[in-house]
Amino acid sequence: MKPIYKILTWCVFPLIIVALSWLIVVNVSKPVKFNKEKARREAVAVQRHKDIRTLQTAFKTETGHYTDSFDTLKTFYNEGTIEIDLMIGSQDDSIAVANTKALKKKNPKITPAQMLELAMSGERLVFVHKTAMPVKDTLFHNRPDFSVDSIFMIPFCGKPVIMESVMKQVSGVPVPLFQACMPYRALLCGMDNQLRINLDAMRMDLGHYPGLQVGSVEQPNNNAGNWE
Repeated sequence: MKPIYKILTWCVFPLIIVALSWLIVVNVSKPVKFNKEKARREAVAVQRHKDIRTLQTAFKTETGHYTDSFDTLKTFYNEGTIEIDLMIGSQDDSIAVANTKALKKKNPKITPAQMLELAMSGERLVFVHKTAMPVKDTLFHNRPDFSVDSIFMIPFCGKPVIMESVMKQVSGVPVPLFQACMPYRALLCGMDNQLRINLDAMRMDLGHYPGLQVGSVEQPNNNAGNWE
């Protein structure tokens, strides 16, 4: 065997094989790593979308409309109140049920406030009492790490969530709608850009938003998230 062939056989060809194998491994592992990191980031983004939806829903219950203002929602969370139903007594308490029926029969115009006063004095009654509670003491109170300032930021990039609200005519009836969006170009910043472009193109070809979205200002969708 000529020296040149020996060099090719024992040195060059093995190096080429190793290089090609390495390229194959890299090309195969890139999408795997991309999807793993994408899933990690989406999990954080989805939780923020759910928190925005919860806050918007509470705000709409109190005001009759949604808002596209981060500051308005922050003020509502920090300083606002929401009306909640408190169950006084129990339907399983037959004496309380009987006392309540007798009381309402005797005084049909009795108010919940008057019934509450009687219940606090020891009267066994059962009824629903509406009361105003601070939003902060009602929403997310079981999540010590919750921060109203962070939910409006797209995680891993620091850009603000794209939020809109409208009053849309649906079958002649004005319906309040909102949506909040986190495009992949922001959520997946710093990751493989070509794979992100491919992802955007695939979603747009299917008629889907290229990112995460909750709610819609185009038509009512029960404030669903596009990850659900």
